[in-house]
Amino acid sequence: MLFTFCSGNDTLLLPSFFFPTFFMDKTMTGNPTRLFLGSCFPSQFSNASNGAEADFYYPLSACDFRRMATWKYLVYENKLTYRPLPKPSPPSFSYPVRCVYDRPKGWTPTFQSSSTGVIQGHGELAFHMAILNYDFSGPAESNVFPMGSFVPIWAGVNQQAHQPLLLLLEECVASTTLEMYPDTLTYPLITNKGCLVDGKKSFSKFLPRYHSSSILLHLQAFRFAVGQEVYIHCKLIAWDPDLLNEEKKACNYNKATGEWELLDDPFQSSLCQCCESTCQGRGKRDTDSAPQGLVLKSVLGPLTFTEDSL
Repeated sequence: MLFTFCSGNDTLLLPSFFFPTFFMDKTMTGNPTRLFLGSCFPSQFSNASNGAEADFYYPLSACDFRRMATWKYLVYENKLTYRPLPKPSPPSFSYPVRCVYDRPKGWTPTFQSSSTGVIQGHGELAFHMAILNYDFSGPAESNVFPMGSFVPIWAGVNQQAHQPLLLLLEECVASTTLEMYPDTLTYPLITNKGCLVDGKKSFSKFLPRYHSSSILLHLQAFRFAVGQEVYIHCKLIAWDPDLLNEEKKACNYNKATGEWELLDDPFQSSLCQCCESTCQGRGKRDTDSAPQGLVLKSVLGPLTFTEDSL
């Protein structure tokens, strides 16, 4: 069984915040990385003895809500989807969400122009990044990882009023400090505009996506600063899914073939060939010049890697 409750209301100028709560019984695994309300992730997720609960706190202008107006009501519609398998596999269920509010007196619709080509920003995006447990079903229970184990890293961006977004990790390095300085000693993990270089030395890899706006990384524990506190510094980018290029990509190293492979479309793996040299754009607009909110620098940690092996 699954239940939903809508709260909040609409106002004359801007939609107020939407507070739906979804209760799921034990027959469904409540995995926060695979549950979506439109294009949004749960704002809060918790397990209970009789099931799981996911809360979404977003404005009605977010999450790809569709709005319809009648003479008396404003109607907002969306879908809750759950993807136990990565795309292109379909969701295991799609649950309709419909909220109806009285139409405010004097209300008239606003008109917005949609962006085309290079993605345009409309306000700030909400980025998320976290270390989860081994099956990505919730927060990690410990920040200590023995050598040979994997650190499950999840990152996502709430699309809100944007066109569909693709989340990329352009760069990630490990250091022993929370702040980065010019002389800080670092260990490269992802470099060269999305190349998972640590995968050449280990079994680290990007996992298949469940949604374009999130990315999963299995990072194998490494020997850099063993026994010390380690921080993972990453640069996250939200990008147009149709504009992949040598500077906007996610590339895995395939040890069996000795080749680089594009996570999102193996047929375009030629974009990853530059991972062995220098990846440069070909006249494309650089992300750093994009509107504020498309780029975020995030820090995870502290983590501790130990000599204990699995």
